[in-house]
Amino acid sequence: MTFPILSVIIFSPIVGALILLLMPAERKTEIRVVALMTATFALILSFWVYLNYDQVAAGYQFIEKYAWMPQLGISLHLGVDGISTPLLLLTGVVMFTGVIISWGIDDRPREFFAFLFLLASGVFGVFVALDLFMLFFFYEIAVFPMYLLIAIWGWVKTREYAAMKLTLYLFIGSVVALIGALAMYFNSGFETFNMLVLETANFSPEFQKIWFLPVFLGFAVLGGIWPFHNWSPDGHVAAPTAVSMFHAGVLMKLGAFAALRVGIMLLPEGAKFWAPLILMLATVNVVYGAFIAMIQKDLKYMIGFSSVSHMGLVMLGFATLTKAGMTGAGVQMFSHGVMTALFFAATGMVYDRAHTRQIPELGGMMKPLPWVGVTFIIGGLVSMGMPGFSGFVAEFPIFMGVWQVKPWVAILAVISIVITAAYIMLAIRRTFFGEMPKELEGHITPISAMDKVALGLLSGLMIALGVFPSIMVPMVETGIENVLRLLGGA
Repeated sequence: MTFPILSVIIFSPIVGALILLLMPAERKTEIRVVALMTATFALILSFWVYLNYDQVAAGYQFIEKYAWMPQLGISLHLGVDGISTPLLLLTGVVMFTGVIISWGIDDRPREFFAFLFLLASGVFGVFVALDLFMLFFFYEIAVFPMYLLIAIWGWVKTREYAAMKLTLYLFIGSVVALIGALAMYFNSGFETFNMLVLETANFSPEFQKIWFLPVFLGFAVLGGIWPFHNWSPDGHVAAPTAVSMFHAGVLMKLGAFAALRVGIMLLPEGAKFWAPLILMLATVNVVYGAFIAMIQKDLKYMIGFSSVSHMGLVMLGFATLTKAGMTGAGVQMFSHGVMTALFFAATGMVYDRAHTRQIPELGGMMKPLPWVGVTFIIGGLVSMGMPGFSGFVAEFPIFMGVWQVKPWVAILAVISIVITAAYIMLAIRRTFFGEMPKELEGHITPISAMDKVALGLLSGLMIALGVFPSIMVPMVETGIENVLRLLGGA
């Protein structure tokens, strides 16, 4: 019997949450220590899986299968491939840094960390589920705590509105996708939710054309696809820092990943038929998101719309159905996850000290907060797709893939790079350079050593991937080759 590492990764945050809830509420220091130990444990295990994934053998590895409701064809069936392994690591990293950044939370930290870990558990579950029912089960677990985390600990002005809006959008999207999943279950003739079996179902082209869009778009709502992206920036802005990091860093990848795993991989003919439409929607995402980000005065709104634009690149890569485009999209999910986690962490540190996120009300932050300034600039270079950083490694193959399919779409989408450079440069100059407003002088305290660890880890990952693409790109390629096989070498 091999060690059930994926089960342990999924359920260790839940165990951590239960331990936290059993602790006395007034013992806040011990609560934070237990939270940090839980997050560190999950990070170490996800890193171990990443390092031990065999790229030569490829395919699904670390497989575990436990019958749960065999009469309905439901089992706890887990495994990772070249696409989900980096996302597992990403979740571990964001969970760990999110706990460190939230060290100062004084309002009910016990419940805050418990809900955060429940969310993390759902996210881990989606990335490793090979059973369609379990994928939905974990997907809903990941969405549910989000409402409470934003509604209770979020920004007082908009938290109830944003939390409800986010929850309704995501639940409606997942219900639509669930109907498509049930259609696959009953139409396959196998009476199983095992996705590896459903891949061989050979659904009729008509069936695939009808059901691909509901399934793909139902999940892509969480990926922030236009025109269903509206919930996302409001959710980012209302959420506390660690929840914004999870929301943009990991949750949006959940939608894109499920759209690939269930939509494209189980309904390949439908994917080929609808690819031009997805390409068009994603192009709007990329360009529109960048333009709207440019006119924002609130730092968090700027990053929120920037996320919509960058997640459009993921959808763009998937819609090419080419090796280059899809590999780029796989790497972009990791790169963007780390980048937005860094952006929101840095923004949270500025807000905690200046008590404003309005870009015109900030300035001169580089002197009192050099770590924040430098790491924000690194995030900005990743966002612009500069060579030597993870953004370039991800975006360049996406544009190559789009060029192979529709060159004019690539030309349109490239506009976003120029606009992204403009709003990132402006935000950096106005926030970190120039004169500090008189009312802020003397109020900006330095960040803690733990904050520096979080910023350093996130920055280091983006630089490492940019300088050494081979630590991830070949792994993602092995996963994409399986997708292309299902697409019939499309």
